[in-house]
Amino acid sequence: MSPAETATHHLYPLISDLGLILMTAAVAVLLFKAIRQPLVLGYLIAGFLAGNHFDFFPSVQDHKSVEVWAEIGVIFLLFSLGLEFSFKKLMKVGGTASITAITQIVSMVFIGFWVGQWMGWAKMDSIFLGVILSISSTTIILRAFDELGVKGKKFAGIVFGALIVEDIVAIVMMVLLSTIAVSQQFSGYQLIESVLKLCFFLTLWFLGGIFFIPTLLKKAKNLLSDEMLLITSLALCLMMVILASNVGFSPALGAFIMGSIIAETTQAEHIEHLVKPVKDLFGAVFFVSVGMLINLDTLVEYAIPVAIITLVTIFGKSISSTIGALLSGQPLKQSVQTGMSLAQIGEFSFIIATLGMTLKVTSDFLYPIVVAVSAVTTFTTPFLIKFATPFAEKLEQKLPRKWIKRIEKYSSNAQAIKTASNWQIVLRAYILQIIIHSVIITAIILLSARYVLPMTEGSKFGNILAALGTLIVLSPFLWALSLRRVAVEQVKALMVERRHRGPIVMMVLFRFVLTLFFLGFLLDNFFSAEVAYITFFVSVILYALFPRKLNRQYHRIETHFMRNFNAREILKSKSQRSDLTPWEGHMTIFDIAKESNIAGKTLKELKLREKMGINIAFIKRGDVSINIPNRNERLFPGDEICVIGTDDQVLAFQKYLDQNEIEPSENVTEAEIVLQQFELRDEDYIGKSIRESQLREKTNGLVVGIERGGKRILNPDSLLVLEPYDILWIVGEKKLLTNLNTK
Repeated sequence: MSPAETATHHLYPLISDLGLILMTAAVAVLLFKAIRQPLVLGYLIAGFLAGNHFDFFPSVQDHKSVEVWAEIGVIFLLFSLGLEFSFKKLMKVGGTASITAITQIVSMVFIGFWVGQWMGWAKMDSIFLGVILSISSTTIILRAFDELGVKGKKFAGIVFGALIVEDIVAIVMMVLLSTIAVSQQFSGYQLIESVLKLCFFLTLWFLGGIFFIPTLLKKAKNLLSDEMLLITSLALCLMMVILASNVGFSPALGAFIMGSIIAETTQAEHIEHLVKPVKDLFGAVFFVSVGMLINLDTLVEYAIPVAIITLVTIFGKSISSTIGALLSGQPLKQSVQTGMSLAQIGEFSFIIATLGMTLKVTSDFLYPIVVAVSAVTTFTTPFLIKFATPFAEKLEQKLPRKWIKRIEKYSSNAQAIKTASNWQIVLRAYILQIIIHSVIITAIILLSARYVLPMTEGSKFGNILAALGTLIVLSPFLWALSLRRVAVEQVKALMVERRHRGPIVMMVLFRFVLTLFFLGFLLDNFFSAEVAYITFFVSVILYALFPRKLNRQYHRIETHFMRNFNAREILKSKSQRSDLTPWEGHMTIFDIAKESNIAGKTLKELKLREKMGINIAFIKRGDVSINIPNRNERLFPGDEICVIGTDDQVLAFQKYLDQNEIEPSENVTEAEIVLQQFELRDEDYIGKSIRESQLREKTNGLVVGIERGGKRILNPDSLLVLEPYDILWIVGEKKLLTNLNTK
């Protein structure tokens, strides 16, 4: 066999399998698009048809290649989720979304585990089932919200915030599941060690990534075409995947973290747009590979567990999420809407189920059961969201009046508590200061001991030089850990009362002791005990002599980090103040379309407050924000306006905008525009200026040129007088120009 034939022989299953997968997926997606169902279900059906469990359709031959593509699909799916995630969003979702998500996750993990044990499943199957049921589907919820037009309602914001929290918790749980699966035991020490290791690396990657990557992309902005930006982004993603794998985490975690870091850059939206086709391609292969594992015989055999788990998912997630939203201080109606929106499982559940199969710790029947439950809950999600409002209203009528009043009182009191006490602010600032700088200092010492110290071992003063260099790099962070003042105003206020002075002094002393510990840790890694003591005292003396230089250096580092961290928000300048909306009100952003009838009118003329009861908080016009616009402010096409109102008022305004958009009539045919010339012989035009001849009005066009006596006049003045035998060049409608020529 020739080399060419050998290459073709090895290539054939790869190409034929990929072609089969994509063709089947394309047909399924078109069908599901036509019947207005989520595309994920189409991919699952395509996978079932292309798999070995369906005999009436061509099957995939090389399953190993498909598994590799599916793993790449998971990486790009998590990278894209990270691009949509951003740490800023996690910081902003607030207590409502966090309490809702955590209540639902904890409840469903325990319920799922208990249901698995009740059905006689193995302990590891039950653990994975609990985690799988605890994560809702971002893709399915976004699709359902778009179709039902509820993205502008207040409960939708709570749902989006809860999904953000669930995504990051899912990543943490994947790490914990990997630890449990490898050790095959529930060691509390190992779990704590895994969580601390995860927190350490997450903090380190986040700080390092925000410090360097936005700067890199900004410096190379003029050199990066779309092609280069895509390649650079994917290279960064895969680099973090390798790094995460090397330290013992899943590749998916590395992809998610890099996506989250890039999400803080000013080019995040552009990168997300560029990566989308790559994510869609490999994501489709991943979901098709999930569908290939569906076995009808297994589903028939486990039909009762599928039905039980489906009911547990719908009712368990709805009730637990509703309780979580109520605990966070939301009214009953919004809590029910939130709970019923989160009652499904999706892409993260597939990824977690795949993890169990990869680690070979779950049974073969778990995967197809999860797929079946996801398919059913995907169908039920739009109906649950649609009927959440009438169900909540019915519930308010049926519940005892005393309960309703207590819920309303609790909600009002919870929403009124918006300011943190001085102690909370001080504690938060001190803890954040200690954690961040401890991670940075530890990472620098360990990296220096592993990579710098071995390079200097051969020289006489190698250890001293390595330690000195490391100490110079560490010095700004050691200064910040021990001496940097935080929450200054709050500390002053607390120090006025004697009972607060002791705890504050203890916190300051703890920072000093921790700094000394890190100095000792550094010296212990580089020197013998005797030399370490001497160097330690020298370091302390030098450290005390140059506080201002250290302050300036640290301030420079911190400013650079914060500039990168806030760059995207500064660029967008969208000052969405959700804290300015009392009671049932919330803020929603709308765009004024180019075809809108309200463009060009003042707020006084529109009378939006009088007609619909809404207020305009600000208008965003390009890079300019008009806060609290007055009644004489005009709206222009492309303006972004922030509206304050209730769900019903916001929905009424959305309908008002839709009704005022000018849509082209389907019966109007577009005229053909052409360039034609004709010689001027008609006496009606001779001796008149171009304007007086009304050629523009008669041809619905422009006189763009005149030839006169061998001379050419381009774009003649409208006051130019027409003469006999002028050759006119007119751009206009073909039909009107033809009529003009025949005269």
